[in-house]
Formats: sequence, C-alpha cells, structure tokens
Amino acid sequence: MTAAGGDALRTRLREALLAPEHAAGLTASGSTRAAVLVPLRERDGRLDVVLTRRRSDMRRHAGEIAFPGGRADPEDPSLTATALREAEEEIGLPAGNVEVLGALPPVGTMVTGYAVYPVVGWIEHPGEWQLSPREVDAVLELDLAAVRDGYERKRLVRRGIPFLTDAYVVDEHLIWGATARMLGELFDRVSDVVPTLAARG
Repeated sequence: MTAAGGDALRTRLREALLAPEHAAGLTASGSTRAAVLVPLRERDGRLDVVLTRRRSDMRRHAGEIAFPGGRADPEDPSLTATALREAEEEIGLPAGNVEVLGALPPVGTMVTGYAVYPVVGWIEHPGEWQLSPREVDAVLELDLAAVRDGYERKRLVRRGIPFLTDAYVVDEHLIWGATARMLGELFDRVSDVVPTLAARG
C-alpha cells in the first residue's frame, strides 16, 4: 500500500467511524466504564488488526482474545486516554504511535458489568511488543479481511451452559463475546468503504 493509499484509507475510515467525543456520550449496559483500543496497521499491502490473548491463569476472561484495554481511571481525562494508556501498559504501544481515527458504539459485558468504549487507531509498530507479564500471553496481528471471512455462528459452552454466539475463527484463534461484537460493528461500518477488505491479500 502506497503512502497516498494509506492516507486515503485512513480518511475513509475516519468518515465511517464515530467521533470519540460522540461515542463517549452513548450508553451501554454496565456500571463500570472501560475502553479498548482497536489498533489497525498496514503490513505487506494488507490491513491488520492487533489483538491480545489473555493469560490462561487470569481470574476473568482467561485465555480469551481481546483488544488491549481496561477500566477507566479517575485520572484519565477521557475514554480515549484510557484506551491509549491501557494499550501502552498491556503491549508497550506508545500513545505517540497511535493516530486516533474514531470510535465505535460502546458494548456492554453481561458477566463483568462493563460498558466498553472501543477507540479505533491507526498505529505504527513500536518495533517490539512489550507484553504485560500479569495480563497478556501473546499479541496477535491478524489480517482484517481474514477475520471478517472467519465469521460463524458458533456453539460454545461456558460454566456448563451451552449457547450460540457470533464468533470469528482465524486459524486456531477464536474471537467471541464483546470483542466479536465490536468487530461486527467495525465490519458493518467499514466493509463497504475499504477496498482492501474486498479480498484477502
């Protein structure tokens, strides 16, 4: 992807997304506000999305794939600041390497009671990911088109209870829950305006 192509793509993404200030004024079920960063980057002519795999010994959401993020601190001036701070803490992505493009509507988490606000950013790779040893097991850089093409309705079992849910499967990676709902919203907004999503590669 050329520099001009990257600029045009970022412009079209901005037009398809909500302004972060507008998204911050929306409500979702959940009593605790949190924010995540949805990092996008160009690599080898394709558009990648960056996610994390949580450690398997975490008390909540162990081993699940999620965007870097967490609950808002009282010191955070905005939910965008929360997302950027958490991304730096979890994967070593400096805020200066992120160009905020916009936001998605908040998503509520039923089990943990969070209202999660996704902030979409165009990133420059920091060179080497610095994983939080307490939270993150791995950083996943996945072809966004491959993620979209991996959509399926999947039957899962959690705590002995089976349920049917939207999911995305890429190779051995299973993305479901709030993260899958955020990806679904992203695809609803950008699939028609981003030509690189029309096919893989």
